[in-house]
Amino acid sequence: MTHFCLEVSGPFACFTRPEMKVERVSYDVMTPSSARSIFEAILWKPAIRWRVLRIEVLKPIRWINLRRNEVSAVLSTRNVQQAMAAGSGQLALYIEDERQQRAGYFLRDVAYRIHADLSLAPNCNEPLMKYTEMFVRRANKGQCVNQPYLGCREFAAAFTLVAGDAPIAAPIAETRDLGWMLHDLDFTHPSDPQPRFFNAKMVAGVVEVPPFEEARG
Repeated sequence: MTHFCLEVSGPFACFTRPEMKVERVSYDVMTPSSARSIFEAILWKPAIRWRVLRIEVLKPIRWINLRRNEVSAVLSTRNVQQAMAAGSGQLALYIEDERQQRAGYFLRDVAYRIHADLSLAPNCNEPLMKYTEMFVRRANKGQCVNQPYLGCREFAAAFTLVAGDAPIAAPIAETRDLGWMLHDLDFTHPSDPQPRFFNAKMVAGVVEVPPFEEARG
């Protein structure tokens, strides 16, 4: 198991609360699943696993109200299956016909320091050092599988690998109860993933993330 630390930042972020069905409303801070996705955006392989340990908030929590144009429909799975079987079909989605405007309550001017452990998947016999070196090389060069983002794909994240001896900024001096927060999805049944939650608290700007096994459904 190898420990890594990234500093990530961006002008906007939205870690959407699942209880908000119509409008997008963000959690106060980054969720563990969003932090994991940033590590996986830099390096993901079936042979490795990322476990987020800690999220440090580096800038004051600030909000902004925005209205955005969104698409209200998705392509029908049935239409896709029929087109695949027939070799052709109508799979277009006309944005002008499906556009709708929605309000959102987002975070702005965010920066976090996220900590995670890299380990091998069960039954993997490859050396962990292979993936450790791969991650360090890719992170230092700014390489990624897909653009890391802060909750929503349009909110791109800048990232920097934090070296063990590098000077770092202190987290914000704020403590607050964040309530029940999404930890991650349980993929025990891949066709029906279930959300798991934990009672999150930020103490002096730091959110300690419990093991996934301790989260509740």
